[in-house]
Amino acid sequence: MKKILIAAVGALGLCSTTPPAEWPQTELSNGLIQTTLYLPDEQQGYYRGTRFDWSGAFKNLTYKGHNFVDQWFDNYDPKLHDAINGPVEEFTPLNYTDAKAGDTFVKIGVGALRKPDDKPYTFARYYDIANPGKRQVNRYSDHIDFTHELTDPATGYGYHYLKTIRLTKGKSELVLEHRLKNTGKQPIRTSVYNHNFFVIDKQPTGPGIEVELPFTVKAEGKGFGDLVQTQGNRLVYSRDFEKKETVFSAGLQGLSSTAKDYDIRIENKKTGAGVRITGDQPLEKLVYWACATTSCPEPYIRLEAAPGQEVTWTITYEFYEKAK
Repeated sequence: MKKILIAAVGALGLCSTTPPAEWPQTELSNGLIQTTLYLPDEQQGYYRGTRFDWSGAFKNLTYKGHNFVDQWFDNYDPKLHDAINGPVEEFTPLNYTDAKAGDTFVKIGVGALRKPDDKPYTFARYYDIANPGKRQVNRYSDHIDFTHELTDPATGYGYHYLKTIRLTKGKSELVLEHRLKNTGKQPIRTSVYNHNFFVIDKQPTGPGIEVELPFTVKAEGKGFGDLVQTQGNRLVYSRDFEKKETVFSAGLQGLSSTAKDYDIRIENKKTGAGVRITGDQPLEKLVYWACATTSCPEPYIRLEAAPGQEVTWTITYEFYEKAK
């Protein structure tokens, strides 16, 4: 058993847009899947933004010679909100609406952040981290545990969050296991989703990429009905994307209130590589976003935990290869 311990206490230091020779990272493999993950670090971590959970940020992932995780964005800065590869998760903020300018609010997986003014919350904005909490990373042969603990007396929020990245023995399967315990005085009410920034074999977004759902899907939003079409239970593209083009739906229609609809496939028809994504919780909603390099179903689930209560959820990724 190998352990990597990381402490993260105190305020963030100054960031540099010049990357170090090598960001803190570690590798994990079960003989079928090979992946490298960036480790959370306040000073030298690859991702230091305030949108996404810092735990379990992926650098790459391969299976049978197929690449599933790669850089999908053009510009990199450690504090840039979307300068991170998938799969990656975001929790909606706690206490932002009630907080006054100068007060703190909480984002699980990031810490207690400072509200700078009375403008509405936006994920694209960087917020100063007032209290980063404490982090620990434990590395084992088949999994990595990322622990984040936060106590924020100013808001009354506190939690113990454990996220485990596991590769199943003998299977082409990646499992994200989550355990969140409310250790504060305030009830936790939040939503969490995985953005799923998959880049399959570096193929551009277009007719070669398809998304399959377990229900007949309908959708409205930017690009739907034109650049992206619904065909039964599938989302298909009518042509390749231009460089700056995007599509977006705030919520695909047709899903049920049971966990059976948390079952999504993203497939590259040209190379035969695909990934099936399943979860053990009902979907709150299913947002969809895509650009020229990645197609992203964003499955949201709702989390509520009273003080002292613990909630758990699991997401499973099954990687596969079809005959071309």
